Amino acid sequence: MNDLTLLLHAASGSENFAREELFKVVYDELRRMAAARMARESAGQTLQPTALVHEAWLQLVGDGDRSWENRAHFFGAAADAMRRILIDVARRKSTLKRGSGQERLDIADFDMAQATPDEHVLLINEALENLEKKDPDRARIVILKFFGGLTNREVSETLGIGERSVERQWAAAKVRLFQWIQAHQ
Repeated sequence: MNDLTLLLHAASGSENFAREELFKVVYDELRRMAAARMARESAGQTLQPTALVHEAWLQLVGDGDRSWENRAHFFGAAADAMRRILIDVARRKSTLKRGSGQERLDIADFDMAQATPDEHVLLINEALENLEKKDPDRARIVILKFFGGLTNREVSETLGIGERSVERQWAAAKVRLFQWIQAHQ
């Protein structure tokens, strides 16, 4: 086991010191993930990457009884936490708008790397929930790339699969997501 895995195991208990040390060790990577994801958010976004990291951290260690098997498991959980936070923010904003000003999404013009308005994030989340039921492995890649902001190489290292496999799975997942979005507009 490496140092991070040992620290993850220690932090999964009720040891505050271990959790504080873990936060110091993973903070830069979590901040990078959050910044990459927030760079794709719409211009009016009020949530900052630092706040996203801190909210995700509270979800990860809030009740103190979490355990992570390894680095991949921890950063996957962090990407999931960031996803949930961003979806909650988008839902709140969408509720405030009460549906006014909605625009039709043209799937031909849709690029997941571009800035995404809150309505698009919610639509992507619905499509992703559908994909999770049918193909959890591809859904994990989408979560790590889209919500976690990881590169193909980082996803490859996190999941322990080849980078070419990540590229193929990512391409196939995007097709399935786009098909679902097109069918549910």
